[in-house]
Amino acid sequence: MSRPLSDQERRKQISIRGIVGAESVAELKRGFNRHLHFTLVKDRNVATPRDYYFALAHTVRDHLVGRWIRTQQYYYEKDPKRIYYLSLEFYMGRTLQNTMINLGLQNACDEAIYQLGLDMEELEEIEEDAGLGNGGLGRLAACFLDSMATLGLAAYGYGIRYEYGIFNQKIRDGWQVEEADDWLRHGNPWEKARPEYMLPVHFYGRVEHTATGTKWVDTQVVLALPYDTPVPGYMNNTVNTMRLWSARAPNDFNLRDFNVGDYIQAVLDRNLAENISRVLYPNDNFFEGKELRLKQEYFVVAATLQDIIRRFKASKFGSTDSVRTVFDSFPDQVAIQLNDTHPAMAIPELMRIFVDIEKLPWNKAWDITKRTFAYTNHTVLPEALERWPVDLVEKLLPRHLQIIYEINQRHLDHIASLFPNDVDRLRRMSLIEEGGIKRINMAHLCIVGSHAVNGVAKIHSEIVKTQVFQDFAALEPEKFQNKTNGITPRRWLLLCNPGLAELIAEKIGEDYVRDLSQLTKLHEFVDDDLFIREVAKVKQENKVKFALYLEKEYKVKINPSSMFDVHVKRIHEYKRQLMNCLHIITMYNRIRRDPAKLFVPRTVIIGGKAAPGYHMAKMIIKLINAVAQVVNNDPVVGSKLKVIFLENYRVSLAEKVIPATDLSEQISTAGTEASGTGNMKFMLNGALTIGTMDGANVEMAEEAGEENLFIFGMRVEDVTELDREGYNAQKYYDRLPELKQAIDQIKSGFFSPEEPDLFKDVVNMLFHHDRFKVFADYEAYVKCQEKVSELYLNSKAWTKMVIKNIAAAGKFSSDRTIKEYARDIWHVEPSDLKIPPPNEPRDAVEDKTPNGTAA
Repeated sequence: MSRPLSDQERRKQISIRGIVGAESVAELKRGFNRHLHFTLVKDRNVATPRDYYFALAHTVRDHLVGRWIRTQQYYYEKDPKRIYYLSLEFYMGRTLQNTMINLGLQNACDEAIYQLGLDMEELEEIEEDAGLGNGGLGRLAACFLDSMATLGLAAYGYGIRYEYGIFNQKIRDGWQVEEADDWLRHGNPWEKARPEYMLPVHFYGRVEHTATGTKWVDTQVVLALPYDTPVPGYMNNTVNTMRLWSARAPNDFNLRDFNVGDYIQAVLDRNLAENISRVLYPNDNFFEGKELRLKQEYFVVAATLQDIIRRFKASKFGSTDSVRTVFDSFPDQVAIQLNDTHPAMAIPELMRIFVDIEKLPWNKAWDITKRTFAYTNHTVLPEALERWPVDLVEKLLPRHLQIIYEINQRHLDHIASLFPNDVDRLRRMSLIEEGGIKRINMAHLCIVGSHAVNGVAKIHSEIVKTQVFQDFAALEPEKFQNKTNGITPRRWLLLCNPGLAELIAEKIGEDYVRDLSQLTKLHEFVDDDLFIREVAKVKQENKVKFALYLEKEYKVKINPSSMFDVHVKRIHEYKRQLMNCLHIITMYNRIRRDPAKLFVPRTVIIGGKAAPGYHMAKMIIKLINAVAQVVNNDPVVGSKLKVIFLENYRVSLAEKVIPATDLSEQISTAGTEASGTGNMKFMLNGALTIGTMDGANVEMAEEAGEENLFIFGMRVEDVTELDREGYNAQKYYDRLPELKQAIDQIKSGFFSPEEPDLFKDVVNMLFHHDRFKVFADYEAYVKCQEKVSELYLNSKAWTKMVIKNIAAAGKFSSDRTIKEYARDIWHVEPSDLKIPPPNEPRDAVEDKTPNGTAA
């Protein structure tokens, strides 16, 4: 097999990545050498690869700065409506290559680095991922930032600058072990601290009712120090800002009160305040009601709202009004999107500012608040819904509890007026859950306090409306919307799959990068033999490259002509990695039963992190590794079947594995995966999907045609029906001999001979409390996998189906998603305006929108 082109060689062929002028290359080399010398204080004799990475990063950053300043200046002058995306997670991954692509500098940088005798790919690998997220919700926020900048929206991402991001996962003896992710150890060249905008955040204390109004007093203060990271749009000179807050103790911390003597201890105790931004909570789709987490949630909200109001008052719009009416225009100038309920305390906090500080009457404050906020729901799993104990909120945020009670009282009065004597409805719809310990239902707070509520895929938004929040939807149906998730084609095609990106550009031009709906033009080439061969060739090159990576990093040899069957996402029972595992065992048993029979070779790759406290998820990882151990070392199996657990799955690893994938596993129980976004990344990168009718899979099947996905298993209605009659796992075990064999092997210790009952908890769960009904879909799943293998034997038919999928992937761009948020929720228009680059005069604005504003 011929050596695959290196990314560098491939990039040279690629026009999408910017023109290479001798001038720009020389300038980049000068910048690189200047930073090596003046910023890093090194010469070429003593510089390490990391020094070279930093020199390049600073050089690329230099090209952002002028555009960044100019964009913010432009927003100040034009004063468009601002969009604030509030999220506890931003799963950004690496920044260098994304910045080069969006600035059109990739080819010039490649050439400059080549001329300097360095290897671009090696430098890119040195950058740490910014792992400030758990999975889908955090990565969605990152894709949205990219799209908002590309669409010219005056948008800001606000979150927490965690000192430690999602843990690094090590697999030791088949078990997950967590290590701290000290991602800032070597410094972060992409951020700029802004101490001049430091703001106080208050905790604890008590509430005083005085003649001049309500006051929150005797509080503890923590300072919020902002760090700004530039967010470049694609080739439009727009650079927006992600502002992440870091916690700092005030200088008089613990020194103003009693412990006069113990100065040393007082300084050491500053850590207690600064712990707020220390570490990301590593739970995905699970609520853990810890005080530190509530502090994080209020910390980001309180700092951000002060910043929003400061910017509103400083703007031309805000400052011209009289003090009395200054906030009337607030919802016309500010939109705040809540990414799940994690920043829900923003609703009572904005009310506190309006009522207690700005002295607005309650009804006016509430009207403005509701018109400002919108809420995105990300999950229907009950264990994921945030329900904070009243006692904890009362201790930490006493004024906010009073405000929540007042919101609830007025809310319930309204419902009682519409439905007299319906006390059960009042109980169901209350923001406060009685019974046992009183809790605040944060989703209810978000629904009542927002003008728009959305789910993240059609099927999920339906479930939100008709099941989870049906009482609220009955009351205000117009409030509930769908906004199907999307992914940015810049990172998830151009950056990670240059070969495919260029192949597409050759056929349909380059405009699809900003308008992914143009991929439908590929339908013309479904029967083009040359194109079919080229698509297959790019996939094969990506597979060879990934196989080499696995060999280098994990010392495992895999067969690049086998089908790469990939299941990467957080480990959770609802995502049913266990069902995949049962299929692996079934394939293994079939090979052993009849070794001479034709078997389509597979490499099954499973990866993902388990929350450190999630026992079952950790057992699932151990089981997969135990099965891999047996399968990979059985000489009868040989190279027909290999199982790999992909350690430390993260954004930068997704960028490697997704382009190399043949089969994408999206097999959650129908009605449990709100959307999924990995499914979209695989589709765009030329993998076929095996999946249930869940989340965005439904819309993928709608776009590509159900016959072009491998859809199997129960639909939502079937799951509901099975719940009604009672799910009996034993029934399937008794009826399906291959399922029985697999389960018996797990139970008997076939995969854990040293400890035969190691997996008894897993087996017990599958029989007696499997909420996600693995056995019920097992048979349909295995049959569907047989159809997959059959098609894979016919390379041409397989690749045709791949092309049909890529051609149908246009809907799943986050650009489309953000346009829908902008028009239906934020009431702003995306702008085609191209702010002039720093080397041109400022009034040379190219504008393609009617009114010349960003809205």
